[in-house]
Parts: sequence; C-alpha cells; structure tokens
Amino acid sequence: MTNTVTNTVRITELDNGLRIISDEMSRVETASAGVWIEAGSRHETPQMNGVSHMLEHMTFKGTKRRSAKSIAEEVENVGGHLNAYTSRENTAYFAKVLKEDLGLAIDVVADLVQNAVLDETELERERGVILQEIHQAQDSPDDVIFDLFQEACFPKQALGRPVLGPAQGVRDMDRTDIIDYMHEHYVAQGMIISAAGNFEHDRLVDLVNEHLPQPRSGKGQAYPSGAYVGTDKREHRDIEQAHLMLGFEGLTYGDDDFYAASVMSMILGGGMSSRLFQEVREKRGLVYSVYSFLSSYSDTGMFGIYAGTGEKETKELIPVVCDEIGKICHSVNDQELLRAKAQMKASVLMSLESTSSRAEQLARQLLVFGREIPTEETVRKIDAINTTDINRIANRIFATTPSLAALGPIGQVEDYERIKSRLKQ
Repeated sequence: MTNTVTNTVRITELDNGLRIISDEMSRVETASAGVWIEAGSRHETPQMNGVSHMLEHMTFKGTKRRSAKSIAEEVENVGGHLNAYTSRENTAYFAKVLKEDLGLAIDVVADLVQNAVLDETELERERGVILQEIHQAQDSPDDVIFDLFQEACFPKQALGRPVLGPAQGVRDMDRTDIIDYMHEHYVAQGMIISAAGNFEHDRLVDLVNEHLPQPRSGKGQAYPSGAYVGTDKREHRDIEQAHLMLGFEGLTYGDDDFYAASVMSMILGGGMSSRLFQEVREKRGLVYSVYSFLSSYSDTGMFGIYAGTGEKETKELIPVVCDEIGKICHSVNDQELLRAKAQMKASVLMSLESTSSRAEQLARQLLVFGREIPTEETVRKIDAINTTDINRIANRIFATTPSLAALGPIGQVEDYERIKSRLKQ
C-alpha cells in the first residue's frame, strides 16, 4: 500500500491496484463517495453497444445482500442521495450523505459493483425500461442532435456510437453478455474510490478494505484509439425547430492548449456576454439558444457549436456563425479575455464548495492524469493565457475538417461543401 498527500487531498493505492482518493473538507456536514470505473461505451464492441449502460441499470436491481427496494431505502432513510451514470469513458456509482453516514455510502456502492445478482427476471423487466429510455431520447431532438453530432465527428467508431445503444442491440443482449463484460471491466486496477467531505482519509481506507475487500484482479481491457474525422449528418424531421451543430477536432485532456481552448470557447459561446450570444441572439434574433463547448477524451476531442432556430433562420445562421469563427481567429480584446478567465476561475473555485462535485473532479483527475491537479495549478494556467494564445488555438481548431449535424426542418441549411468553403475564407 502506498500513500500520497497534497494539502487536504490524500491518495492511497492498495496492493491489488485499487486507488482511493479523498479531500477532507472539515467545515461541511456532508460526505460524498463513489466508485468510478473505466468502463464506458467506447469499451464496447459494435455488437455490444449499450452494455455499459445496461449493466449500470442492472446493479440497482438487487445484490446478494440487498433487494432493489433496500438499495434505495437504506440511503434515503438517512436523507442521502444515491445515483449513477454511464459515459463514453467510464461508469460511476456515488452517494451523498451526512458525514456520520459515510460508512453506509461506501457499503452500498461497494455492494453494487461487486455483488450484483443480475437476475434474469429483473433483466427482462429492466430491458423494457431501457427501451423506453431509448425511445424517449429518440423523441427528444435535444438528445438526438448530440448523438448525431458524435457520429459525425467519429463515424464508424466506438466514440461515435450512442451510450444507450441501439434498441435492437438492447433486445438481443443476454445475461451472459452482461456478466462477461462486468468481469472484464469491473476490476481493481480499473476502479477508483473517490470521496470528499468531513471525514479522515484513514477511516475511508478502512471502510474500503472492509466493504470492498477483494475486488476482481486485473486492469481491464484497452479500447481502440479514437480519431476525429468530420462528416455531414442530417436528419429531416417534421418539427418546429431546427437543431444545428457545427464541430471541429478538439483536444485531449492532457493537451498543453486545453485551458486556452476552454477560455476561447468561453469567449466565443460560453455565456450571455459571449460573441455568439450577443451577435446571433441579441443583435439578430436568430435563435433562442446558442453556445459552444469543448469535449475532451483521453486520446482525442471535439469542439462544438450548438444552435436551435427556425427553418427560415437557418439560411442566415450558418454564415453568421462562420463569420464569428473567422473573427476569433484574428482578434480578441483584453476585456473579453479577462471576463472569460474570471468565469473559468469562478467555475473551478465554486465547484470546490460541493462535496459531490469535488469527489467527481478528483476521480476524473486520477483516471486521466494519474494524480490530483491542485486548484492552484489550474488557476495559474488560466491566468497565464493571453490574447495570442486565444488566436493561436482558434486557428488550430478551426483549421480542422468541420463536422455538421442537422435535425428538423433543415431544407435551407447550406450544402456541406459550401460551409467548408466559408470556413476557409
């Protein structure tokens, strides 16, 4: 067992490879704790797309020690919250409780990831629930456009497939498939226990040793590397609003320009004072919603711009967005740079006040970088960004092949090649 200490953050790696990270927050009355696992949709084969999400659902349907009802009741009986999610790179199970109930939180999340029964009858029942979730998402343009965009950026790759999986794949998946996937990925070296709140780290380690004494050994399977491509994906639907997403190759989490790209996104489309909001919504009234974002993975990334508008407005919208992209490649003033940097620092610092946000932040840092990233280091990197950095990263990102995803009444959206030519001007 090895221990690392940085300020109030401590990291312990057990002999089996399981890593435990915590941040002691002595002035709060709560504690948040969870298990983050390197098992997401990009770990899946095309035939097994959706298994990570299916497994996440099934762990809550009963363990060797608890029924589905008991899992929910034991945490809520003490006023706590229990939840989980599946993403493209990991799955997380976490609870937020009062500080004196940390032991219960660790007990429950550990029970979920090592003792799930995966009962056949429950599987058939939950299969129906997940199919309803898929159908609900397909009826929600706000959800569909993001899956369409992901596919446009990473066609025929695991990163381009939906986290929920296709309906037919969910219908065909059996209990053996789920068990095999769990045994392959829910292993000690692919797991992180992360917690934040009012407790001592040594107590957390003792609780993990008590409730998660012998996780399956192993490191988990590697996944194919991702490669941004950039294509055109359009789906005509008879709905009121057109949903458009324009994207470019982004950055990995570890890229030296990650923070510069984040600040650039803030200037371009990060809030009501951003260039896109002011030009597209306030001045021209073309949209209700418009924003930009940076989405990063361990080995690739994408930069996206979303806008929701009416059918007639699509004709004017794309050229205006392309013009704003061109402008940020050449000019950024000190005032908007300072504002964007202040917004980013405030976001980072405010997240430290929530035990659940802090636990998730630490887990992600350990998964991606193998260490905690001190807040002072993050703030220092943000402070160091200048206007030259913004212009440089804008030119780097917007020189890549664009992706376009369009959904709804999109007959007036420009041809893909025409959009590409606008971006080269």
